[in-house]
Amino acid sequence: MSGDLFEPDAGIELPQYLAPGAVLLRGFATAESAALAADLRRVLARAPFRHMVTPGGLSMSVAMTNCGSYGWVSERTGYRYDAIDPESGKPWPPMPESFLKLAGEAAAAAGFAGFAPDACLINRYQAGAKLSLHQDKDEHDFGQPIVSVSLGVPATFLFGGAKRADKTRRVPVRHGDVLVWGGPARLNYHGVLPIRAAHHPFAGAHRINLTLRKAA
Repeated sequence: MSGDLFEPDAGIELPQYLAPGAVLLRGFATAESAALAADLRRVLARAPFRHMVTPGGLSMSVAMTNCGSYGWVSERTGYRYDAIDPESGKPWPPMPESFLKLAGEAAAAAGFAGFAPDACLINRYQAGAKLSLHQDKDEHDFGQPIVSVSLGVPATFLFGGAKRADKTRRVPVRHGDVLVWGGPARLNYHGVLPIRAAHHPFAGAHRINLTLRKAA
Protein backbone atom coordinates (compact mmCIF):
# COMPACT_ATOMS: atom_id res chain seq x y z
CA MET A 1 0.00 0.00 0.00
CA SER A 2 1.06 3.56 -0.53
CA GLY A 3 -0.29 7.06 -0.16
CA ASP A 4 -2.37 8.73 2.49
CA LEU A 5 -5.41 7.15 4.02
CA PHE A 6 -8.70 7.71 2.30
CA GLU A 7 -10.73 10.67 3.46
CA PRO A 8 -14.42 9.66 3.43
CA ASP A 9 -16.54 11.70 1.07
CA ALA A 10 -19.82 9.87 1.45
CA GLY A 11 -21.83 8.29 4.22
CA ILE A 12 -23.30 4.83 4.40
CA GLU A 13 -26.14 4.34 1.92
CA LEU A 14 -29.15 2.07 2.13
CA PRO A 15 -28.43 -1.65 1.56
CA GLN A 16 -28.86 -2.92 -1.97
CA TYR A 17 -30.25 -6.43 -2.32
CA LEU A 18 -28.67 -8.28 -5.24
CA ALA A 19 -30.47 -11.60 -4.67
CA PRO A 20 -32.05 -13.47 -1.75
CA GLY A 21 -29.20 -13.68 0.77
CA ALA A 22 -26.91 -11.23 -1.07
CA VAL A 23 -26.57 -7.63 0.11
CA LEU A 24 -24.35 -4.71 -0.93
CA LEU A 25 -23.56 -2.31 1.94
CA ARG A 26 -22.34 0.90 0.31
CA GLY A 27 -19.68 2.74 2.30
CA PHE A 28 -19.97 0.38 5.27
CA ALA A 29 -16.19 0.15 5.82
CA THR A 30 -15.24 3.73 4.91
CA ALA A 31 -15.04 5.01 8.48
CA GLU A 32 -12.71 2.13 9.40
CA SER A 33 -10.12 2.93 6.71
CA ALA A 34 -7.40 4.02 9.12
CA ALA A 35 -7.68 0.95 11.36
CA LEU A 36 -7.89 -1.42 8.39
CA ALA A 37 -4.84 0.16 6.74
CA ALA A 38 -2.72 -0.05 9.89
CA ASP A 39 -3.65 -3.67 10.54
CA LEU A 40 -3.16 -4.60 6.90
CA ARG A 41 0.39 -3.26 6.98
CA ARG A 42 1.14 -5.46 10.01
CA VAL A 43 -0.25 -8.53 8.26
CA LEU A 44 1.78 -7.86 5.10
CA ALA A 45 4.98 -7.44 7.10
CA ARG A 46 4.65 -11.09 8.15
CA ALA A 47 2.95 -12.57 5.08
CA PRO A 48 3.67 -10.53 1.91
CA PHE A 49 1.57 -10.72 -1.23
CA ARG A 50 2.42 -13.45 -3.71
CA HIS A 51 1.00 -14.73 -7.01
CA MET A 52 -0.30 -18.22 -6.36
CA VAL A 53 -0.34 -20.92 -9.02
CA THR A 54 -3.51 -22.63 -10.22
CA PRO A 55 -3.79 -26.43 -10.44
CA GLY A 56 -3.34 -25.93 -14.19
CA GLY A 57 0.06 -24.34 -13.60
CA LEU A 58 -0.89 -20.72 -14.36
CA SER A 59 0.15 -17.80 -12.18
CA MET A 60 -2.86 -15.84 -10.92
CA SER A 61 -3.07 -12.19 -12.02
CA VAL A 62 -4.26 -11.25 -8.53
CA ALA A 63 -1.63 -11.17 -5.75
CA MET A 64 -2.80 -12.83 -2.53
CA THR A 65 -2.05 -13.45 1.11
CA ASN A 66 -4.01 -14.46 4.21
CA CYS A 67 -4.52 -13.87 7.90
CA GLY A 68 -6.43 -15.76 10.56
CA SER A 69 -6.34 -19.34 11.79
CA TYR A 70 -6.44 -20.61 8.22
CA GLY A 71 -5.29 -19.35 4.84
CA TRP A 72 -6.63 -20.21 1.41
CA VAL A 73 -3.92 -21.69 -0.81
CA SER A 74 -3.81 -22.53 -4.51
CA GLU A 75 -1.13 -24.93 -5.72
CA ARG A 76 -0.54 -27.42 -8.53
CA THR A 77 -2.12 -30.04 -6.25
CA GLY A 78 -5.38 -28.07 -5.85
CA TYR A 79 -7.16 -25.56 -3.62
CA ARG A 80 -7.25 -25.88 0.15
CA TYR A 81 -7.14 -24.14 3.50
CA ASP A 82 -4.00 -24.51 5.59
CA ALA A 83 -2.97 -23.17 8.99
CA ILE A 84 0.61 -22.74 7.73
CA ASP A 85 1.88 -20.24 5.16
CA PRO A 86 3.68 -22.48 2.64
CA GLU A 87 6.21 -19.72 1.84
CA SER A 88 7.34 -19.03 5.41
CA GLY A 89 6.54 -22.35 7.04
CA LYS A 90 4.91 -20.39 9.89
CA PRO A 91 1.27 -19.83 10.91
CA TRP A 92 -0.55 -17.07 9.09
CA PRO A 93 -0.70 -13.72 10.95
CA PRO A 94 -3.57 -13.50 13.45
CA MET A 95 -6.82 -11.97 12.31
CA PRO A 96 -6.77 -8.26 13.29
CA GLU A 97 -9.55 -7.12 15.58
CA SER A 98 -10.59 -4.46 13.05
CA PHE A 99 -11.20 -7.18 10.44
CA LEU A 100 -13.20 -9.33 12.86
CA LYS A 101 -15.33 -6.43 14.07
CA LEU A 102 -16.11 -5.19 10.57
CA ALA A 103 -17.00 -8.67 9.31
CA GLY A 104 -19.31 -9.37 12.23
CA GLU A 105 -21.08 -6.03 11.94
CA ALA A 106 -21.47 -6.27 8.15
CA ALA A 107 -22.81 -9.81 8.34
CA ALA A 108 -25.30 -8.80 11.02
CA ALA A 109 -26.43 -5.82 8.93
CA ALA A 110 -27.07 -8.25 6.07
CA GLY A 111 -29.10 -10.59 8.29
CA PHE A 112 -26.39 -13.06 9.36
CA ALA A 113 -25.85 -12.49 13.06
CA GLY A 114 -23.03 -14.19 14.96
CA PHE A 115 -20.57 -14.47 12.07
CA ALA A 116 -17.03 -15.05 13.37
CA PRO A 117 -14.57 -15.66 10.51
CA ASP A 118 -11.42 -17.70 11.02
CA ALA A 119 -9.88 -16.92 7.62
CA CYS A 120 -9.34 -13.76 5.59
CA LEU A 121 -8.08 -13.98 2.01
CA ILE A 122 -6.49 -10.65 1.03
CA ASN A 123 -6.35 -9.92 -2.70
CA ARG A 124 -4.40 -7.14 -4.42
CA TYR A 125 -5.50 -6.17 -7.91
CA GLN A 126 -3.55 -3.98 -10.31
CA ALA A 127 -4.68 -2.72 -13.73
CA GLY A 128 -5.71 -5.68 -15.87
CA ALA A 129 -6.02 -8.16 -13.00
CA LYS A 130 -9.28 -10.07 -12.76
CA LEU A 131 -10.95 -12.94 -10.97
CA SER A 132 -12.80 -15.51 -13.06
CA LEU A 133 -16.26 -16.72 -12.11
CA HIS A 134 -16.05 -19.23 -9.27
CA GLN A 135 -17.79 -20.50 -6.14
CA ASP A 136 -16.41 -20.30 -2.62
CA LYS A 137 -16.81 -23.96 -1.77
CA ASP A 138 -13.64 -25.02 0.06
CA GLU A 139 -15.20 -24.18 3.45
CA HIS A 140 -16.79 -26.82 5.70
CA ASP A 141 -19.96 -24.95 6.69
CA PHE A 142 -21.94 -23.35 3.87
CA GLY A 143 -24.35 -22.02 6.49
CA GLN A 144 -21.84 -19.23 7.17
CA PRO A 145 -21.83 -16.17 4.88
CA ILE A 146 -19.01 -14.58 2.89
CA VAL A 147 -18.04 -10.97 3.67
CA SER A 148 -16.13 -9.11 0.94
CA VAL A 149 -14.62 -5.68 1.66
CA SER A 150 -13.52 -3.41 -1.23
CA LEU A 151 -10.68 -0.93 -0.62
CA GLY A 152 -8.74 1.31 -2.97
CA VAL A 153 -9.50 1.73 -6.68
CA PRO A 154 -12.99 0.81 -7.93
CA ALA A 155 -13.94 -2.46 -9.60
CA THR A 156 -16.85 -4.22 -11.26
CA PHE A 157 -17.99 -7.24 -9.29
CA LEU A 158 -19.82 -9.99 -11.13
CA PHE A 159 -22.57 -11.77 -9.22
CA GLY A 160 -24.23 -14.76 -10.85
CA GLY A 161 -26.39 -17.69 -9.87
CA ALA A 162 -25.98 -21.25 -8.70
CA LYS A 163 -24.70 -22.36 -12.12
CA ARG A 164 -21.71 -20.98 -14.01
CA ALA A 165 -23.88 -20.38 -17.09
CA ASP A 166 -26.43 -18.29 -15.17
CA LYS A 167 -26.69 -14.62 -16.10
CA THR A 168 -24.39 -12.37 -14.08
CA ARG A 169 -25.12 -8.95 -12.67
CA ARG A 170 -22.45 -6.26 -12.92
CA VAL A 171 -22.07 -4.47 -9.60
CA PRO A 172 -19.76 -1.42 -9.40
CA VAL A 173 -17.90 -1.42 -6.07
CA ARG A 174 -15.81 1.40 -4.65
CA HIS A 175 -13.67 2.03 -1.59
CA GLY A 176 -15.51 1.12 1.60
CA ASP A 177 -18.23 -1.01 0.03
CA VAL A 178 -18.96 -4.39 1.61
CA LEU A 179 -20.70 -7.31 -0.08
CA VAL A 180 -22.25 -10.08 2.00
CA TRP A 181 -23.76 -13.25 0.61
CA GLY A 182 -25.04 -16.34 2.34
CA GLY A 183 -28.14 -18.47 2.77
CA PRO A 184 -29.64 -19.24 -0.66
CA ALA A 185 -26.89 -17.19 -2.35
CA ARG A 186 -23.97 -18.79 -0.51
CA LEU A 187 -22.73 -20.84 -3.48
CA ASN A 188 -23.53 -18.33 -6.20
CA TYR A 189 -20.84 -17.82 -8.81
CA HIS A 190 -19.00 -14.50 -8.63
CA GLY A 191 -15.90 -12.79 -10.00
CA VAL A 192 -14.25 -9.47 -10.83
CA LEU A 193 -13.85 -7.90 -14.27
CA PRO A 194 -10.36 -6.66 -15.26
CA ILE A 195 -9.40 -3.65 -13.17
CA ARG A 196 -9.03 -0.36 -15.01
CA ALA A 197 -6.00 1.85 -14.43
CA ALA A 198 -6.80 4.32 -11.63
CA HIS A 199 -5.41 5.79 -8.44
CA HIS A 200 -6.80 5.93 -4.93
CA PRO A 201 -5.14 7.37 -1.82
CA PHE A 202 -5.71 4.15 0.15
CA ALA A 203 -3.51 1.89 -1.98
CA GLY A 204 -2.22 3.85 -4.95
CA ALA A 205 -2.93 2.01 -8.22
CA HIS A 206 -4.29 -1.08 -6.45
CA ARG A 207 -7.59 -2.47 -5.31
CA ILE A 208 -7.42 -4.40 -2.04
CA ASN A 209 -10.14 -6.90 -1.24
CA LEU A 210 -10.67 -8.63 2.10
CA THR A 211 -12.71 -11.82 1.81
CA LEU A 212 -13.66 -13.09 5.26
CA ARG A 213 -14.85 -16.64 5.70
CA LYS A 214 -15.49 -19.39 8.23
CA ALA A 215 -13.21 -22.09 6.87
CA ALA A 216 -13.40 -24.76 9.59
